[in-house]
Amino acid sequence: MTSTVLITGANRGIGLALCREYSSLGYQVIAICRNSSAELDSLSVEVIDSIDVSLEKGALQLKDKVANRAIDILINNAGILRSSSLSNLNFEDILEQFKVNAVAPLRVVEALSSNVTSGGKIAMITSRMGSIADNSSGSSYGYRMSKCALNAAGKSLAIDLIPRGIAVALLHPGYVSTEMVNWGGEISPDLSAQRLIKRIDELDLQNSGTFWHANGEVLPW
Repeated sequence: MTSTVLITGANRGIGLALCREYSSLGYQVIAICRNSSAELDSLSVEVIDSIDVSLEKGALQLKDKVANRAIDILINNAGILRSSSLSNLNFEDILEQFKVNAVAPLRVVEALSSNVTSGGKIAMITSRMGSIADNSSGSSYGYRMSKCALNAAGKSLAIDLIPRGIAVALLHPGYVSTEMVNWGGEISPDLSAQRLIKRIDELDLQNSGTFWHANGEVLPW
């Protein structure tokens, strides 16, 4: 029986690469995004666009579109990065990052939790920039704070979903060359996706709630 994976933020970057990789592995892929792209439309995946997961309305629309379909793997990948420093703080940007990076993934899990199968998996694409112990460079206030909050939510989900047999991973994708980082980065989206999929494959109830680098390193909180 074909397994189903649902991926948010699927129109570009890491999300697009995850769609491509999972499709090539024979999964049924449900790709969620606000606006699709030519690259996403060219894949053999189901695209559900015009969904803003940061809004309550968007989460309800997503629930309605997915209906009663079973989801084996749910990947919360959608996120934003707004640069900031102590001398250049924009509190609207900080709040927006909380809304998209921390609150939206929880909205998605709430909306689709009944769709995730017993023995299913949820992956939160977070960042090592959400690690307090690993912060040696400062700045990026909104991004760091929002990813730290996402990690806290993911850890609670890992505990709360044990009775349903659902495992949760918090995954740092690496420093990936995407538009989010102005095409900087050290690895390609495809390599990141392959590593993330390996971590998800290894996810179970025994290691649920772990904060991993995509390369397999366990990261400090």
